[in-house]
Amino acid sequence: MPDEKNVITYLDLKRPSIFAHRGSSAYAPENTLAAFNLAVQQHADVIELDVKLSADDQVVVMHDDSVDRTTNGHGQIKSLSLQELKRLDAGSKFSPAFQSERIPTLVEVFESVGQQIIINIELKNYSSPLDDLPNKVISLVKGYGLESNVLISSFNFIALIRAHYLLPMVPLGLLTISGLADPTLRSKLVRFGPQLAIIPNYLDVTAKMIKAVHRANCQIHTYTVNQPKPMQQLFTIGVDGIITDDPPMAHKVLAETIL
Repeated sequence: MPDEKNVITYLDLKRPSIFAHRGSSAYAPENTLAAFNLAVQQHADVIELDVKLSADDQVVVMHDDSVDRTTNGHGQIKSLSLQELKRLDAGSKFSPAFQSERIPTLVEVFESVGQQIIINIELKNYSSPLDDLPNKVISLVKGYGLESNVLISSFNFIALIRAHYLLPMVPLGLLTISGLADPTLRSKLVRFGPQLAIIPNYLDVTAKMIKAVHRANCQIHTYTVNQPKPMQQLFTIGVDGIITDDPPMAHKVLAETIL
């Protein structure tokens, strides 16, 4: 690995920032190296990805509990070894042009783009909230020297607290289910201040909410915004970042909105 990073730290990101949701997933199969490398080429500020543990406790990048939707295989991630997962085609369902794509490990993502872009890692251990996923992810973050260049996010606040305990400096992102962003802002979690981002559904976001988040010295990113009109509205009222499948569209709307 290079000694010096070319990427700025998460806390120094320009605002508003554009997060490539599961990579540039409008143009390449989600959560694959092809989607992540394309997001870098399209000048996204951050790539967002999802991680789970395989049957042999390897950190793999996959959104669903099963491989059925995005690959040519069947079965639960937690029941398949890394070797079994690596045999699957993770690209052809998106397009035959991507038939060589495989389910990546987090190690492969770090080695491919870790020095080029900030990575938002969502801990997806919702069906096994007390498993070893936070420990293994933080160990890899430390091993690759990316402590300031990742955002660890989850709907599972227990996983976030565990990540913070293991690496107190790591930025955290608390995802909120639709309708629950305001109660989150009234919780003790906002004590993390600049290290915490609130990440609500974009339909919940208002100018009032953004002001409240900023008063708590936190940031607010929002998911998943794929149409120009809501992008423009969110940029106008001061959101810190949007998570989108289409980074080029977001760049275009941002350029037209922010004079």
